[in-house]
Amino acid sequence: MARQRVLVIDDDPAVIDFLRRGLAYEGYVVDFASAGKEGLDIARERLPDLVVLDIMMPGMDGLEVCRRLKAGSSVPVLMLTARDAVSDRVQGLETGADDYLVKPFAFEELVARVRALLRRHQVTAQEILRYADLILDVGARGARRGDRDIQLSTTEFKLLELFMRHPGQVLTRDQIMERVWGYDFGGESNVVEVYVRYLRAKLEADGESRLIRTMRGSGYLLRE
Repeated sequence: MARQRVLVIDDDPAVIDFLRRGLAYEGYVVDFASAGKEGLDIARERLPDLVVLDIMMPGMDGLEVCRRLKAGSSVPVLMLTARDAVSDRVQGLETGADDYLVKPFAFEELVARVRALLRRHQVTAQEILRYADLILDVGARGARRGDRDIQLSTTEFKLLELFMRHPGQVLTRDQIMERVWGYDFGGESNVVEVYVRYLRAKLEADGESRLIRTMRGSGYLLRE
């Protein structure tokens, strides 16, 4: 079985050396780049199985690298950053990052997250979810309703995937926040309501029937 390939993109030589040695010891083939554009060029030449990506880099930062990677592939991205503000995590996840790790970090935790992301990606690579006339291609990150293709943002896709994995089940706002955004957002933000509205608009753009229903005081559910 071929060894899995990890691309590390970070402008800190010490971090690159640390991860290159550690990941190689764990059995991965490791490519590395010290700048965003260089990392994109390497990924385009030979797509890795996973990317470990620093946010704060001169020139093209990690957020833009992530956007471009996700625009052309479903490669999982683990983002590294020294910034731990909620807004920074939101921004990273909105660009398509699959996981988020704050520096400094324990190498054991990074390896565990790498393994989890790779397992998840392998399981979902060929997975197709269906409900009523709605189809979600998890591996290709594509959606279709009837004969109509639907273009979804990363967050919209994650939200729809959550609903389609739990048809007929009421999902509370807190459950949605935890599973889609990956952490407790806190406060009285209406981000769930906003994204449900975005998703409904796209699913019903040609006058189709409503599938995502509001259960007042409870949450939302996918039901014909």
